[in-house]
Amino acid sequence: MSTDTPEKIPVKIFPTSDEASVFVAREIAHLIRMRQREKRHCVLGLATGSTPVRVYEELVNLHRSEGLSFHNVYTFNLDEYYPMQPDSLQSYVRFMNEHLFDHIDIPKKNIHIPDGTLPKSKISAFCQEYEAKIEKLGGIDLQILGIGRTGHIGFNEPGSSEKSATRLITLDQVTRLDAASDFFGEENVPTKAITMGVGTILKARRIILMAWGEGKAPIIQKAVEGPVTDQNPSSFLQRHPNALVVLDEASSSELTRIKTPWLIGHVDKWTDKLVRKAVVWLSLKTGKAILKLTNNDYMEHGMADILTEYGSAYQVNIRIFNELQHTITGWPGGKPNADDTHRPERAKPFPKRVVIFSPHPDDDVISMGGTFIRLVDQGHEVHVAYQTSGNIAVFDDDVIRFADFVNDFSEVFKLNKSASEKLFRQVVQSLKKKKPAEVDSPEVLTIKGLIRRGEAKAACRYVGIPDNQIHFLDMPFYETGLVKKKPLSEKDIRIIIDLLEKVRPHQIYAAGDLSDPHGTHRVCLNAIFRAVDRLKHKSWMKNCYVWLYRGAWQEWDIDQIEMAVPLSPGELLRKRKAIFKHQSQKDSALFPGTDKREFWVRAEDRNHATAEAYNRLGLAEYEAIEAFVRYRF
Repeated sequence: MSTDTPEKIPVKIFPTSDEASVFVAREIAHLIRMRQREKRHCVLGLATGSTPVRVYEELVNLHRSEGLSFHNVYTFNLDEYYPMQPDSLQSYVRFMNEHLFDHIDIPKKNIHIPDGTLPKSKISAFCQEYEAKIEKLGGIDLQILGIGRTGHIGFNEPGSSEKSATRLITLDQVTRLDAASDFFGEENVPTKAITMGVGTILKARRIILMAWGEGKAPIIQKAVEGPVTDQNPSSFLQRHPNALVVLDEASSSELTRIKTPWLIGHVDKWTDKLVRKAVVWLSLKTGKAILKLTNNDYMEHGMADILTEYGSAYQVNIRIFNELQHTITGWPGGKPNADDTHRPERAKPFPKRVVIFSPHPDDDVISMGGTFIRLVDQGHEVHVAYQTSGNIAVFDDDVIRFADFVNDFSEVFKLNKSASEKLFRQVVQSLKKKKPAEVDSPEVLTIKGLIRRGEAKAACRYVGIPDNQIHFLDMPFYETGLVKKKPLSEKDIRIIIDLLEKVRPHQIYAAGDLSDPHGTHRVCLNAIFRAVDRLKHKSWMKNCYVWLYRGAWQEWDIDQIEMAVPLSPGELLRKRKAIFKHQSQKDSALFPGTDKREFWVRAEDRNHATAEAYNRLGLAEYEAIEAFVRYRF
């Protein structure tokens, strides 16, 4: 790291969150063993949420495979929702038991988690006692943290004091929206929580803050490089003498040394990718088209070394302009009988067999609907594979509506009326009895899955896909009825392999959206990568390109894009109509996230923005563009 870096906390970056998690787990294990050799106890501050799950998995693995004992360990969890019963699906007591405590030898009396069942009148005394227990044990030796998009650590929301202690707090609206999927709707998320204070956290002798994924990149940049402020409680870690931030590559992407390293000193090696990234940044920064950039522009922005290597601004400009120009194609499946030297896709074979993988039943049309339509219109054999049923993302009243339709349908056409009436009664009773944030009955889950399946078929038929090229994979990892899914299994990967073996595609499209707030996209992509890795020795696979699209949350950066498919106003309208076939997700989706726009609006805004960015760089002006990055296996 350059001495000029604006980072105010030590940062360690790993290629993947798995590697980062193993590092953190090993740090914890080393501390526990050291304390055991010293015949002393070890006090750990623990976090919940998706971030530390892999850390706990590795600690369990170390316990089983290397005999790591927790007999001398005391733990204090950061927080708990209030009110919250310990056996509730969303309870952090349940979370810790399922992910760690039930699988190791820690004495139960050594475990401390804020109590979400207390009457409000007793919370203050409980919090004081919580602090006293930590103090009596000599303080926390190592505190692990995640980070919320508001910058919260624990549940210390913006406005929390640096000296705050364990207390009852009111949750920020952004935090509650982020938790909505876990509770099957924002209205079910508690408005309060009990949390360790910032002051309590800062008393720990060592702190490790972890973050994974591009969605955390903006707040990580502020926490590490921004000012210390109570509006971003994570920034208080800058004042801790022994804090470490552990990131994967995706979550580090907004740090200056990753995003714009030329601004903080000498760049050791200007790779082709870095030059392209820098030139695109310079063009957008100065407001000049690429071909108008001058030697002075490069020199004034810390990029003189590029001129030294390439000779002049003119030579660099022409090179990067041509590279970007060559990403644009109206033929995503390759243009027949054309010189494909500078095209992102091959002219032959034509037509191609194509598999579009869609994690949920609408990601295909939301994320690459225009390209999907273009591939079909241009005569390719397009298959769509829906990896999951999406059955947790349907409103309950839609289920009653469809069950009622079946009931009326049976009556009108003199079908098995008693069976349909029985089903309708079962569904209504099940939904009446269901408590907030409770799992649906098998019948309700099945109907929700069928609703989304029907919508996906309708969209495919609108685009022009025959029914025998629509594949519903229903990958087992997803089918829990919960936001929390099962680990990816051999059966999941086998399903992907079998489909690819059957179709033998020349192109695969997959969702590369690693900011998916629910994690399903990440798991689905991992299954595809693992399947492709096993098949890469096959002769047909050697002639297959894998293209990654992005979902509803963000787009590839311009410097990353390897294929840009421009859409006309008419094609954009057709894409919108395909998205509209997903009626259960229109107007108001069950898990919309913090972005209140409908999915079709998000998609169009994103496609317009990509086209506008190309235009600002001095390339042709288009109505909209869908973007892809090639995965090289």
